[in-house]
Amino acid sequence: MMDARWTTLLEAARAAHAAVPALQDFCPFPEPLREQAVTAHHDPLCDAMAADADLTTEAFAGFRDALIAAGPLAQWRETYRHTSIGAVLHAHFGTYEFLGHDAPFGTDTMRGFMVYQRPGYHYPMHHHPAEELYLVLAGEAEFHVEGEGSRVLRPGESQFHLTNQPHALTTHDQPVLAYVLWRGDLMTKPVFTYPEALG
Repeated sequence: MMDARWTTLLEAARAAHAAVPALQDFCPFPEPLREQAVTAHHDPLCDAMAADADLTTEAFAGFRDALIAAGPLAQWRETYRHTSIGAVLHAHFGTYEFLGHDAPFGTDTMRGFMVYQRPGYHYPMHHHPAEELYLVLAGEAEFHVEGEGSRVLRPGESQFHLTNQPHALTTHDQPVLAYVLWRGDLMTKPVFTYPEALG
């Protein structure tokens, strides 16, 4: 039987899609979904996220709480772990998937991730073939898109990334919690745009 924490999260995501036009414009909420077994892979950022009192939000409090509650069940991703900045990145940036290929709710039409980034970190320019939408749920962050400049987003605000469009994410005094959607090429992993600049 599916853990109730997952089903609570699913309903929170479904409600967000019904309420937020940017999500509706990006992709329909996937139906039907396949229930899939997921092996939990713990990340210390799961504990940091649960203890973070600065993930403030009003409109998305239920979604935030559901993402935090499901964290211990999730398979936290290891993207960039073996790069030159992998250890530092994974001390500040964490993500898990809950809709899609490697998720408890399977679909072949999109992927849906939770992204948490601690304060005071710059996630460098990277890109991927999938088109992407970030919806900030709690906290705030500065989003950088190559050729478009930067802007600070707060709960309810979104950022769209085109196919292979380099983008980066900076947190300052606040953390950020975001709901991230992919469409298009769902299987090609992201890569750093300027690896030679990472040191």
